[in-house]
Amino acid sequence: MPEVDEIFGSNVFNDSAMKARMPKPAYKALRKTIDQGVPLDPWVAEVVAGAMKDWAVEKGATHFTHWFQPLTGITAEKHDSFISPTDDGKILLEFSGKELTRGEPDASSFPSGGLRATFEARGYTAWDCSSPAFLKDRALCIPTAFVSYTGETLDKKMPLLRSMDALSKQALRILRLFGNTTAVKVTTTVGPEQEYFLIDKEMYDQRKDLILTGRTLFGAKPAKGQELEDHYFGQIKERIAAFMEELNEELWKLGILAKTQHNEVAPAQHELAPIFSSTNIATDHNQLVMEYMQKVARRHGLICLLHEKPFSGINGSGKHNNWSMATSDGQNLLEPGNTPHENLQFLVFLMAVIAAVDDYADLLRAAAATPGNDHRLGANEAPPAIISIFLGEQLTDILAQLENGGATNSKQGGTLNLGASTLPPLPKDNTDRNRTSPFAFTGNKFEFRMVGSSASIAMPNFVLNAIVAETLSLFADRLEKAKDFDAEVKALVKEMARAHKKAIFNGNNYAEEWVAEAEKRGLANIRSTVEATQALRAPKNLALMEKHSVLSKVEMESRCEIMLETYIKTINIEALTMLEMAKRQILPAAVAYISELAGSIQGVKAAGLNADTGAQAGTLTEVSAIAASFQKNIALLEGKLGKANGMHGDSYKQACAFRDSVFAQMALLREDGDKLEAVVDASLWPYPTYSDILFNV
Repeated sequence: MPEVDEIFGSNVFNDSAMKARMPKPAYKALRKTIDQGVPLDPWVAEVVAGAMKDWAVEKGATHFTHWFQPLTGITAEKHDSFISPTDDGKILLEFSGKELTRGEPDASSFPSGGLRATFEARGYTAWDCSSPAFLKDRALCIPTAFVSYTGETLDKKMPLLRSMDALSKQALRILRLFGNTTAVKVTTTVGPEQEYFLIDKEMYDQRKDLILTGRTLFGAKPAKGQELEDHYFGQIKERIAAFMEELNEELWKLGILAKTQHNEVAPAQHELAPIFSSTNIATDHNQLVMEYMQKVARRHGLICLLHEKPFSGINGSGKHNNWSMATSDGQNLLEPGNTPHENLQFLVFLMAVIAAVDDYADLLRAAAATPGNDHRLGANEAPPAIISIFLGEQLTDILAQLENGGATNSKQGGTLNLGASTLPPLPKDNTDRNRTSPFAFTGNKFEFRMVGSSASIAMPNFVLNAIVAETLSLFADRLEKAKDFDAEVKALVKEMARAHKKAIFNGNNYAEEWVAEAEKRGLANIRSTVEATQALRAPKNLALMEKHSVLSKVEMESRCEIMLETYIKTINIEALTMLEMAKRQILPAAVAYISELAGSIQGVKAAGLNADTGAQAGTLTEVSAIAASFQKNIALLEGKLGKANGMHGDSYKQACAFRDSVFAQMALLREDGDKLEAVVDASLWPYPTYSDILFNV
């Protein structure tokens, strides 16, 4: 493997590449646009385009593409060559500023949620100069936003960029009140940890459910799962280590700060964690991480599963979204310092986040809602669907002091003496971590642990940015009018601590008692994606997004419709796949085994033997009964699926039907299918079992 410092960022048109290839005036003008949001002059775009093209062609690129993130949740690209004809029948390799700054992909086949008619094809992509271009498969990829002909956003990048501007604007208002005159921008930063499964491709190819839906629709519990916890942080197998080594190399070439890799709790499950970067770049990078995980896995005869719950009964996969705020002059606004009780600026920003999460918990829950994540949220490895905040002992104690008159001290972590002369004393953090909390303060950032492993992190982060921007704007409105600033800040923090303490919970979020306690506190328990979508239609949430110009009312409504449509289509595909497997694979295997058992009994009798056929008869009775129930549930699922598909006109009611009727019936069919797997002769079973898949990588 080449030296990391040699390959890192080698396929990125990053700041050093720009600086080396562009005239100083153009470079400075571009930096001003990136750093301060100053509009880009057309002449600068021409210079950038020429430098970018030369750099890409030198590295073997023949094409360029506007790389964007439509509302499908994955990325999209349309490739054009650099070739332009000349009068003498030859070619030039050209790339103009116009081609750099604007593209025109067909928008008609992308989800729009009713924003446009299907016959309206025109859409525009606009260059996002804050996220550097990169090389992929001999193509120059230019990160862009995607909008309709009439200007509505059709992607995940545009609202994210808008939300970052909104938060920066409001955070700067607060900073100015605290006397900061040097910061010109506040940027939200994210480090998204990515969980995933790796399984053998030969096993995958035999499972129609994994191929079509990303998860197993049938599968009996194996004799061994994760109960020994021997996989977690265990030795990485050679085959997996080879995959990780190549993945790291590919990601480092793209300037992606892949830092940590390890085995996760479930067998065949792993995790990759990056170093923090700005939210926009982190979002682009996470899309590339998922793409390259799947691409590199296939080179090693593996399949990377990003579904939130590919295997029932063992841990699913999430994406822990570590979020913070940083100023252009080098401050982390969520860094408590050594004396957080005296750090009023920190307490204001901390309370802004707490108040935002409490007031807009429904919107934050919607931001993590997907059909796949419904299987995971509330299970033993994931936070529940109830939004609460973990602060830890130190900050909770400070807020309690503030509520009761004012904070005079803060608990310190101290030192751990390990009792062995060869081991040094360890400095102890001020608080433990809580892996069960959906929204946890972890030192100088918040970890939003509800995001699903296959999801784009764009929506969770534009929602976080927008709701915190709103709270900061309310704080700034109040503090800007204060005659005694310090006194007003203390009064504000005290009021917020009292008003929002109901959202703070440092205990076990998995406990049944917490569900009852959360209900007493008035915290919502939104259990499914279908319910969660309605947060996008709530008047207060519409007003918030419009106030900060993140999304208009029609853009919010379109996203609600797309989420409902996606839910309906996902469950429909899963049900159809389940029926095909049931009728063409499982039932024939069960019938073959029944025939084999019956033939065995008849053979013994025909031979006039006195052998006891009780075992065959008992098994025959058991398998026949399960198969009969299985066949009945097939018919019931077909009926319920047909009825749900026949509903038109109200996507919310149709989604409810798929959730309450179709999905519920799928669970009953699976129960019988898994029972058959446990008793039918293994040689007749039509596809690999959980034991085969999870322990044979």
